[in-house]
Amino acid sequence: MTEYRDGGTRAFRFTGSWQQYAPIAFTNLLLTIVTLGIYSFWGKARTRRYLWSRTIFIDDRLEWTGTGLELFIGYLLAIVFFALPFGLINLILQGVMMRGHPGAGGLIVMLLYLTALFLVGVARFRALRYRLSRTLWHGIRGGSDEQGVGYGLGYFWRSLVAMLTIWLMTPWSMAKLWNTRWNAMSFGSLRFHSAARWQPVFGRFLLFYLAPVVLFAAMGVLIGIVAGVGGTQAFRPGQVPSGGLIVTFVLAGLAFYLIFFGLLGLIAMAFFSAFFREAVGATTLGDLSFGFEATTRDWVMLFLGNYALIFFTFGIGYIFVPYRNWAFFVRHMAAYGSVATDALTQSQTREPGQGEGLLDAFDVGAF
Repeated sequence: MTEYRDGGTRAFRFTGSWQQYAPIAFTNLLLTIVTLGIYSFWGKARTRRYLWSRTIFIDDRLEWTGTGLELFIGYLLAIVFFALPFGLINLILQGVMMRGHPGAGGLIVMLLYLTALFLVGVARFRALRYRLSRTLWHGIRGGSDEQGVGYGLGYFWRSLVAMLTIWLMTPWSMAKLWNTRWNAMSFGSLRFHSAARWQPVFGRFLLFYLAPVVLFAAMGVLIGIVAGVGGTQAFRPGQVPSGGLIVTFVLAGLAFYLIFFGLLGLIAMAFFSAFFREAVGATTLGDLSFGFEATTRDWVMLFLGNYALIFFTFGIGYIFVPYRNWAFFVRHMAAYGSVATDALTQSQTREPGQGEGLLDAFDVGAF
């Protein structure tokens, strides 16, 4: 039995460095450019092999066994079975609209959107199932026997509930979907169990939800103040505002823009960090429980660092974002409890044959 002692050696450790990863990142970039993007699937698999191999959980390293060919085949299948039919339906839609049938066109658009919503849910489930099935620890892999159709339907109607309540029930939807997804997964002979709650994080979400209303009200007050300072003479018909007043308005608008998106981003980050701590903390695997220790400040520093890296390198620094994200998650993950490695047997779940093509086709995949 392998135990993790809180306060001792951490259960999760990351031993990689950006200097080691740099040759992999630059080689992947070069080969992806030369092959017009085709090598990106093999580059993704190569990146994962490095990141997994530098991740230690308790007493052994993780191992990634997925291949670039699996990811490539999965993407091709997604294009053939989903992207092409959607493209044909879009052509039919254009024909219907050109013939003057806006009602039928609107119905087609709605059906397309609802179908895409269901498929995104299926994609998220199958991507997690695939990643667990290709992750080894002590030679044991994870996975799920479910195909993701049930989760896709749950994703569909819970997302609709969130939309119909003008997104007010988003935390409820997120927590329920997290639980549904992880409760269907297993690792070896052990099953995951999650009971994440949405109530503890609803206050932060409500702050994010109401912040735009408050900020726009503040903007209205600011405009009134500026107008008062400029005097009513500047707003008479035919009266050209003074240069100073125009500059004042421009600066006020710029300040509002920066405050609006900056403050809204911070509030959103505060909600997401709280949700992730709640969700991970409510997830168990056998006698193991998990925790995530990143604070809002940690998340902000991660995203600011990523944006700065991309901006100051004219986009090239994006190749290091997968490394930074993975290192961040591993270094803030915690585990408590014990694992009976002698009793842990190989997973009997079916191994999916392809990669995350559907998720990539909808552009909602992680690295």
